[in-house]
Amino acid sequence: MAALFGRRMRRGAASTAVAAAAMAALSASGAPSAVSEQPAAAAADRPSAGAPGQEDPSITGDSPYYTELPELKGPGRNDPPDETPTTGSAESGIPATVLDAYRKAEASLAASNPRCRVPWELLAAIGKVESGHARGGRLDTNGTTPSPILGPVLNGVGFADISDTDGGAYDGDTLHDRAVGPMQFIPQTWESWGRDGNGDGRRDPNNIYDAALAAGSYLCAHDRDLTVERDLHQAILGYNRSQEYLRTVLRWYDHYRKDAHEVPDGSQPAPGAPAGTGGTTPSPAPVSPGTPSPSPTKPGKPAKPAEPGDGSPSKPTPPPTTPPPTTPPPTTPPPTTPAPATRLVDLGDGALSAPAGERFADRPAVRAERADKKPAARAKVRFTVAGETGTTFEGGATTVTVTTKADGVAKAPALLAGGKPGALTVKATLLGTSEPVTLGLRGEVTAPRADKLVRTDETGLTCGAGDTFEGRIALTATRDGEAAPGVAATATVLADAEPADGEKAADKGPYFLTPGDEPADDRRTRELTLTTDAKGNLLLPELHTDDTTGTFRLRVETTGGAVVVLELEVTEAA
Repeated sequence: MAALFGRRMRRGAASTAVAAAAMAALSASGAPSAVSEQPAAAAADRPSAGAPGQEDPSITGDSPYYTELPELKGPGRNDPPDETPTTGSAESGIPATVLDAYRKAEASLAASNPRCRVPWELLAAIGKVESGHARGGRLDTNGTTPSPILGPVLNGVGFADISDTDGGAYDGDTLHDRAVGPMQFIPQTWESWGRDGNGDGRRDPNNIYDAALAAGSYLCAHDRDLTVERDLHQAILGYNRSQEYLRTVLRWYDHYRKDAHEVPDGSQPAPGAPAGTGGTTPSPAPVSPGTPSPSPTKPGKPAKPAEPGDGSPSKPTPPPTTPPPTTPPPTTPPPTTPAPATRLVDLGDGALSAPAGERFADRPAVRAERADKKPAARAKVRFTVAGETGTTFEGGATTVTVTTKADGVAKAPALLAGGKPGALTVKATLLGTSEPVTLGLRGEVTAPRADKLVRTDETGLTCGAGDTFEGRIALTATRDGEAAPGVAATATVLADAEPADGEKAADKGPYFLTPGDEPADDRRTRELTLTTDAKGNLLLPELHTDDTTGTFRLRVETTGGAVVVLELEVTEAA
């Protein structure tokens, strides 16, 4: 069955009548979300979601779409007398990978935005009218279309007029935007709403998992609840501002809720489209001026065959031929190819740094530029971690390749610092150039840190002059609630004066003994550095006292700023 692509309803009174008839048909079909009596009013009093907090443009730039409808089932269910043709049979099959993407998007949004309650059947309905489920499920093993699905050039001729916003990164056109991918996002809308649905670290509008999750997120904008009819209609109309579009999506939505099943990828024929809309089906030949247009034939009603004796000739009369047009139809110029990248620019503000075992706060980032110093889109940049610190990218890889966006920026995944402090380098290499272009980004893994330090022993902190405190003081260091091993800590005995900035160790009072063979008096110290063990524990050496009495303080501080201050009391000798 031939799908009609890009039909638009006429404005004015005819449109109102058609929409009303369509809505009545939906109500009769028992759709769970039938269109209200005044959908246009509901759409007008609430902004659509072209980007967060913006009204324009719609998600597709109001590009054309497939107006094929599923067959109505049940007694007395006839299509309304409008201008949208229907097909003779319903298509309930959805390609396996595409169906999996719709369902995973529903599950992801149920967890991240439970109020919205977006159903996968709605995503399937939109995916059907936008791209015929990614051209019948023609996808690679990652869910990406082998070649981009592109809408028409949005140059104001029959469609919206949207100048290029992505430098041709997504649609290959540096003059105007085009809708891209299975869910037909225009580039500027994708920049706001693009999502990573398959967890590969990229947001690709040509990937069905990314596109389905992005479409669901978009439909949930403005705190919508899609079980509410008003919100449902507004979300669909924000995708494409057409009452015909609303009717078509709702028909497929209702159909998939009742009858849908999985079919193998690529087992269905790819839908066709007129020339200039991104499809491959050629446009019908134009009719010369003065040639009467043939009357359309209703689908499903074949012409009655001729019977013998009714005056019909024995041989069928060939159809009249249409003379060739005097002026060839306009063609869309092929998209321009962006100039290649020739250099890389570091976008960091200094050395990358993180304590051992923790995530780096900043991600390595560079910008690819062309010879004219303008951003280079879709350039390939390889990031490689070098050094002896054990640092990797999130996921354990030491080498990743990233494609730049429209702004020429490539960001590596987050870095996870290894357990060994020291220097490291992240090398960014621009691929596809005749001469290697490499940029070295400096980094450092610092000593591990703790954010909490607690005392775990119960020994007394009072001792007579010239004696030794009973027991040893024990502490435990943690980071984010977990044991912090290998953390450096400094223990300092302070005088009984009020603490002050830069306060130094006391010159009398309690003291520690450092290891060695020298006399005890030579090994006295009131400041020493220790390191937590594998479980984050810290056990201080014995504390001794001289003949000075009074109150002293023992301050223990770890890397990262965790501090414990204990009060030591030295009394007169017994």
